[in-house]
Amino acid sequence: MRSFEDTYRHKGLRMQLVKVLKEKGITDERVLTAIQNIPRHYFMDSAFDKIAYEDRAFPIDADQTISQPYTVAYQSQLLEVKPLEKVLEIGTGSGYQAIVLGELGANVFTIERQKKLFDVHRRFILRDKYPRIKYFYGDGFEGLPTFAPFDKVIITAAAPYIPPRLVQQMRTGGKMVIPVGEGHVQRMLRLTKQADGTTTEEIFENFSFVPMLEGKNS
Repeated sequence: MRSFEDTYRHKGLRMQLVKVLKEKGITDERVLTAIQNIPRHYFMDSAFDKIAYEDRAFPIDADQTISQPYTVAYQSQLLEVKPLEKVLEIGTGSGYQAIVLGELGANVFTIERQKKLFDVHRRFILRDKYPRIKYFYGDGFEGLPTFAPFDKVIITAAAPYIPPRLVQQMRTGGKMVIPVGEGHVQRMLRLTKQADGTTTEEIFENFSFVPMLEGKNS
């Protein structure tokens, strides 16, 4: 069961969470405001309601997790999303990162390989509030060539390598934020696509994500 009340207590806890994120180095006010506005406890079982605004990951269905708020804020800040940009997200998961991108004004195309999670999003309470978010069931390594090119691409799982088809679906000058590496720790990268199809690479902090897997899981 999930709780869909958003009380003054919840809003106060979000204010505290935003304070923690600022102390950890998140400076993008638009990202902080988005996190302030979004009821994270909606994405989790009501058993976690009282601790939903702690800065840590929590389990969700299909052996996945809702990412730590710092991780969501960090990736969102690196992505430098502008209103109405087309953003491809690989790994819908709980849907929280997609909603943050939607709150930032992006047109979001998000892919989930776990059918169970995809089906949850069909009836999620916040879905109608963000009509610019489009949900797809599919293989993240393949992307969504029909809707390309994308201004930005964000991967919310540990990629064993940079998927070439996702690079192909970026526009020239587009950016990809992706955690790369196998094992328990990945390095966060930001790629920028050049006119000749190659990418330049910036290296950031280490994180720990669930692995990005090929194919679909019914």
